[in-house]
Amino acid sequence: MGKITGFMELQRIREAMLPSTERVRNYREFVLALKDDEASNQGARCMDCGIPFCQSGCPVNNVIPDWNDLVYRRQWKAALDVLHSTNNFPEFTGRVCPAPCEAACTLNINDDAVGIKSIEHFIIDRGWDEGWVVPQPPAAKTGKRVAVVGSGPAGLACAQQLARAGHDVVVFEKADRIGGLLRYGIPDFKMEKHLIDRRMAQMSIEGVEFRPNVDVGADLPAPQLLALFDAVALTGGAERPRDLAVPGRELAGVHFAMEFLPQQNRVVAGDSVPGQISAAGRHVVVIGGGDTGSDCVGTSNRHGAASVTQFELLSQPPEQENRPLVWPYWPVKLRTSSSHEEGCRRDWAVATKRFEGAGGRVARLVAARVEWKQGADGQTTMAELPGSEFELPADLVLLAMGFTGPGESPLLAQFGVARDARSNVKADTDDYRTSVSKVFAAGDMRRGQSLIVWAIREGRQCARSIDEFLMGATELPR
Repeated sequence: MGKITGFMELQRIREAMLPSTERVRNYREFVLALKDDEASNQGARCMDCGIPFCQSGCPVNNVIPDWNDLVYRRQWKAALDVLHSTNNFPEFTGRVCPAPCEAACTLNINDDAVGIKSIEHFIIDRGWDEGWVVPQPPAAKTGKRVAVVGSGPAGLACAQQLARAGHDVVVFEKADRIGGLLRYGIPDFKMEKHLIDRRMAQMSIEGVEFRPNVDVGADLPAPQLLALFDAVALTGGAERPRDLAVPGRELAGVHFAMEFLPQQNRVVAGDSVPGQISAAGRHVVVIGGGDTGSDCVGTSNRHGAASVTQFELLSQPPEQENRPLVWPYWPVKLRTSSSHEEGCRRDWAVATKRFEGAGGRVARLVAARVEWKQGADGQTTMAELPGSEFELPADLVLLAMGFTGPGESPLLAQFGVARDARSNVKADTDDYRTSVSKVFAAGDMRRGQSLIVWAIREGRQCARSIDEFLMGATELPR
């Protein structure tokens, strides 16, 4: 695959970015896709490694060596066809996926991995620019109707696959626009929302009907939905955020990340957001070191925050993983995002003890340093370091500590589906069936908080199971 000696002759080229000083002035994407020659050379670095671990590292099992080779040979359209054969929305993953495929790349054992994500980004953007991405309506209709509840990546992938199989598909979304966390959650500077809109246009021609502003369980009772459709796919998110039960949590200015981020998405879309949570001129503290926390950092910098600090409860990871030990699995190592580069103080092994303020509003945060120790039983425990307590100004605190499941809702209560120990909808990955007849579940509502690429995988596999349930057989890929 690629050029036989390419991995020895060519270096990895990282996608260029606009300078920090320029990109923080707006909410536009700032990562620049590879040029033709750059993409071809990056495809040339793909080794004839025998066993493509990148494919197993990729949740949708992208046929990566094949489209790398096609890009090397400048067969762009053929590369797009291979890419689309396993991934409905590579423009989403090519922008915001953390690329577990690259961690699994054989070249990553002792060198820079093939730039798989950047090649994917190039292929799909080239495809849209050339007009190669077109609707694929079914040759015939089955007469079966399927409701998809939730319009995030799992729901959209499920809906598109089912529509292409000939079913009449209706996507229900409680928000005013389609897209789930793709629309309201991921900042526009990471993924602009016209990417969702053009996929919606494609899917509409393929036969998918979109119904935003419909809260199933409230506006539309679950029994009524079951009566109207031959199958139902529950593809909502893990929306219940993890809270921080410390003194002062009730003070104004302490918010969940998902109160803060969607407001900015709405403003960029042209909506008026009265009382928008603003970081302008404030000392911002982001609690949580993951991607959502990083998004809060980038958004706060664009608001014009006076300072931004990000805390993580766990210890600082190593700057470089032990590759022979962890490859081809996802490594724990220090990751610095583009948002961090724009301006942020980061600190690890910090536990927040309380918030303090005046007049009912937060003004400072009191924290302490902790250490993690492994006991004789193998369990890791946390202990506060004596005398390590400190405070810092904080007039806006954003809690970005992950999500604990779909939470309680009229939707799940009315359907009466069984739940697992983590409160997720119980369904396995063999057929994605819930405990209720003709009701299926996929995505974060089933597996818990996860990646967009996992949601796409589950949506596709759920669609296959539904098609087989309705028709007795299926030709949809798994």
